[in-house]
Parts: sequence; C-alpha cells; structure tokens
Amino acid sequence: MAIVESNTELGRQVVEDAKRYVMHSWSVQNALDPIPVAGGEGRYFWDFDGNRYLDFASQLVNVSIGHQHPRVVAAIKEQADKLCTIGPPMATEPRSTLARMLAEVTPGDLEMSFFTNGGAEANENAIKLARWYTGRHKIIARYRSYHGATGGAITLTGDPRRWPAEPGIPGVVRMLDPYTYRCPAGHPDPCPVCTGGPHLEEILQYEGAHTVAAVILETVTGTNGIIVPPEGYLQSIREVCDRHGILLIADEVMAGFGRTGKWFGVENWDVVPDILSVAKGINSGYIPLGAMIVRKPIADWVRDKYFAGGLTYSGHPLACASAVASIEAFKEEGIVEHAAEMGPAFAEQLRGLQEKHPSIGEVRGLGCFWGIELVKNRETREPLVPFNATGEAFAPVARVYKAALDRGLYLMTHWNVVMVCPPLTITREELEEGISVLDEALSVADEYAA
Repeated sequence: MAIVESNTELGRQVVEDAKRYVMHSWSVQNALDPIPVAGGEGRYFWDFDGNRYLDFASQLVNVSIGHQHPRVVAAIKEQADKLCTIGPPMATEPRSTLARMLAEVTPGDLEMSFFTNGGAEANENAIKLARWYTGRHKIIARYRSYHGATGGAITLTGDPRRWPAEPGIPGVVRMLDPYTYRCPAGHPDPCPVCTGGPHLEEILQYEGAHTVAAVILETVTGTNGIIVPPEGYLQSIREVCDRHGILLIADEVMAGFGRTGKWFGVENWDVVPDILSVAKGINSGYIPLGAMIVRKPIADWVRDKYFAGGLTYSGHPLACASAVASIEAFKEEGIVEHAAEMGPAFAEQLRGLQEKHPSIGEVRGLGCFWGIELVKNRETREPLVPFNATGEAFAPVARVYKAALDRGLYLMTHWNVVMVCPPLTITREELEEGISVLDEALSVADEYAA
C-alpha cells in the first residue's frame, strides 16, 4: 500500500476550487462538501489529510478492478507512447482487439460492438438501433431504473431524476419492476409482475405489440435498490419479446463484467439479449468508455446499412487499451471467479447484520453487488426514509453514511438502501473490516427503527 502523505493546504484549495468552479452531478451545489481525493490503490483511496477510506461503493459501482491496477495503468502509458488519439473511421489495434475480446466474453452470439464514452450513450444508440431495425418506435422501460442522463437515456430512466428533463423523447412506456420485497401487485401467486411475462403481455395489449421496438431493463437493478429478479423472470420477458418480434436490451452498465459473479448478469439466468449495453466495469472507469454490443442477426443486418450514429471519441485508443488490459487481468487473475466466491461471504456477513439490526428489512444481492434496505418497522416494511427523500427527510440515512465515513468506510446510499459494491478484488480481511464499520454505522439507523 502506498504511503499516504498529508498536504492539508492543497486539499483545502482543491475543495474550494471544486465548489466554486465545478458543476457537480445530482447535487445541490451549495450543499456540497466533497472529499478531496489525493490518491488510491487497490480497494482504498485517501484524502490530502492522510485519511484513508475503504471503498465499499467502487466509487459509482465502476472501479471493479480496484484503484490503480498496475496492468491497466501500464497499458494506458504504453498506448499513450504509441498513439493517443485517432478518428473513428480508422482501424486501431486496441479498438479491434477489444471488439474481438468482447465477442469472446459475452454470451451467445453477441458479436459486434459500437464504442461510446459511457453507459448513457450506449443506451442511446441501443434504442436508436432498435427503432431502426424493427421499424417500430415504442420502448418499454421500468420505473425503478436508471439508464443515464443524456436526452434519451434520462427519458428511459424511471426514477425521479428524469423529472427535470421532461418532456423527454416520445414513445417511452413504463412497466413495473419485479421488486418482491415491495411488490406493486401485492405479490399474489403467481404474481404477474414478478414473473414478468404476464405483466408485459398486458402492457403490449394496451400499447400494441406491433408498435414496440424494444424492452430495456437493467438485468439487476442498480442504483434504485439492487433488485435481483426472481428465477424465471428474465426468461419470461425474453419469451414474450421473441413472440412479438421485440428486441430485448439488457443494460449491464453496473451488472456487467463480473459484478454479479458472472461475466454478465444475464448469464445467471441463461438469457442472451439482442443488445447489451456496457460501461463502468469494462475498464473500471480508468478512461471513459462504453459499448453497445449486438447479436449476429442485427450485426448482419447493419453491415450493408449506413449507421446513423457517431462520436468523435468512439473507440478511443487509450480507453480501448485500458479495457483490453482489464479483460486480460480479469481472465488471468480470476477476478470474476473471485467475485463469485465472495458472494456467499457477503450473504453470510450481511444477513448476520440483519439479525442484529432492527433497521434492516431485507438484504439482497449476488457476487459483489448487494443492497441493504433500511426500514422503520420490519412488520410494516415502512422505509426508513420516504421515496425520493431529500434534505431533513433523508437525515437518518445521511447519518449512517457520515458515521461510516468518519470511521474510514465509503458507502453509496440511495433513499433507504445502502449499496455494498466494493471492487471485485476485495479480500476477506477487507470485507470483514468493512462489515465491522458498517455494523457500527447501522446503530444510527436503529435509533429510528421500531
């Protein structure tokens, strides 16, 4: 581990400049008090005062390989010495190699990639291509979803972050989520929402299946609660899509590249989407990169078509080189397998916390992708904070976050859910360290629980 040196004055200047000159995403600007990050290594990062934090969030669930992985850093340096940038019409070794590698590691016949700068752009191009390919215009998306902040992606997004951007693009239709802990259908047996197909069929009846180009969903819902679909759900959605000639777009920006203990989340249910959108874990965010990956029939169809999509930095050499190095490291270091092995350890440790803390209503997840749902009352399942809570209403969860941070643990929280999503390279010792701090921080939530 690198030596953490203190430079308080520089840290103070970094924060002052950030608050004055930087517009920060999803934040009330005047309420910001950002951590001035000086460096990172492995599962930790540190500030200019020498305070070190165990990253239990992988930043925005993207630093899957950990901070400053030497192989990825070296690949960026090596590529910078060769060629820093070139236009998308050219063929470059890192871009071509990465596209081939993605065809090899993705399931089924997913074989052609369009490279983007991140997940939102991957989703934008996915819906554009779906509309073009099918000749239909409607897209069905779920309410508890996040697909990005660009114009189309924010309309696809179901959560309240889309409200300030409305009206958005036309043709987006909503469906409910398989949220078994808070099933919107009351979870009858069989449940039309949580089994997927019957609910989707009803929506298609109202909307006209012949008008629907695609269904887009996060394989495992990320920010909005780490919602793992019940067994059979994804297969049921796939079957309905096939029956009506509708494309299935799997947004695996968070769930992809080992996060669930499989290379891709869909592999937990043996489903192959027509289009797979990825980013984050593709290179752990070392350089902005995303991709839209399509199945062979779509790839064959588009080969003689004019593709009406373009980005100046599509397949940027530095970004692609970092992704190639990352995938190679994943394979050689067994990172996906390690994430799978850590899954039961997370389950045991987090369910141990659930037994101890009355504020925990449910623990759910796969691999290194877990959510802790906090409640005021386990019997009624009343959330610890309201849906879309901000300000004072959000204070109980904000206090949990602060208690953890003061003890050297960095968490991501969203409404009443604490997300536990550390780098996939986390060790057992680091897991236990994080759980120990989380145990202390959750005592704050217990003060509000019955």
